[in-house]
Amino acid sequence: MDAAFASRKFDGTQTEREKMKNIKQLLKNLMTEDSGQDLIEYALVAALVGLGAVASITALKNSISNTFNSVGSQLTNATA
Repeated sequence: MDAAFASRKFDGTQTEREKMKNIKQLLKNLMTEDSGQDLIEYALVAALVGLGAVASITALKNSISNTFNSVGSQLTNATA
């Protein structure tokens, strides 16, 4: 009978040694796995595009507002 089988509990629970082994394996997998890296990169690019859009709209806000006010004034004067 090997030691791993002898140390196994038969009530469905894990021994402390098995728990530590599973935690070590989980941490090892997290350190070596890079499948989530692409998602993070896409999220950062999307955030930068959004930030650029907000910055440009904020910069153009006054120009757009003045243009609409001018058009509105011209329409009001044309119908008067």
